[in-house]
Amino acid sequence: MKDLFDNLCYKCSHEVTALYSTSFSLAVKMLSPKIQKDIYAIYGFVRFADEIVDTFHDYEKEVLLDEFEQDLGKALSRGISMNPILNSFQDVVNRYDIDIELVNSFLKSMRADLHKQDYGDVSDYEEYIYGSADVVGLMCLKVFVQGDAHKYEELKGPAMKLGSAFQKVNFLRDLKDDTQNLHRSYFPHIEGTFMDAEAKEKIISEIRQDFDDAYQGILKLPMEAKFGVYTAYIYYKKLLVKLTRTDAEKILEKRIRISNPMKMFLLTKSFVSYKLNML
Repeated sequence: MKDLFDNLCYKCSHEVTALYSTSFSLAVKMLSPKIQKDIYAIYGFVRFADEIVDTFHDYEKEVLLDEFEQDLGKALSRGISMNPILNSFQDVVNRYDIDIELVNSFLKSMRADLHKQDYGDVSDYEEYIYGSADVVGLMCLKVFVQGDAHKYEELKGPAMKLGSAFQKVNFLRDLKDDTQNLHRSYFPHIEGTFMDAEAKEKIISEIRQDFDDAYQGILKLPMEAKFGVYTAYIYYKKLLVKLTRTDAEKILEKRIRISNPMKMFLLTKSFVSYKLNML
């Protein structure tokens, strides 16, 4: 009967993904069905931790994060949790033998957001990017390669670069909310709430390089994962194009989005490229 409970937990992770990120949910649907639920489980865990530090302003965030982390530890050691998000996540971590240091690094970055507001030091910025994004890419890579240790080592670098690119695009897109509402400044390229054209170009250039490095890894992914990851890559690249074309001051005034019709166009474009063996 535990299978019934586990299936319910994975469905909860799926619902979390669909509710919080239509774009990521669409990309996951392009993965092989046999690995979709595992990626949903990773996203559900990441999303809940992020919600604690970014959203629950009227509650004791540190207490909530402490309890979330303690419950995760119990779930990993017991192989079960009555928290459905943690139950599906622990199953993925244990089944794929995901390094606990990846999980710890992620939680460390989430915890930093409780108190740290300025990541202007380059080393702080890089450490945060690693913990909040690169390690998530590595967790997903563990699923994509299905236990192939050689393939994992080969693709670690590009997976981290893709995670970095996604996170930096998110930072740039969410600059208004981060600086004005959460009072955080992630980029060492800018000071406080001001970003000029030169600083923006430095950020864009850095992201482009991350995408270029990541693309080489996408080409080598197993077929079960390649189309889904490429779909996410194309979406974020389009978002970067929009940000590039938007004046620096405008980025600080509104959140740049991709319309639903454009998302469907990008999906179709990705599918055609995939079917024509263009990647």
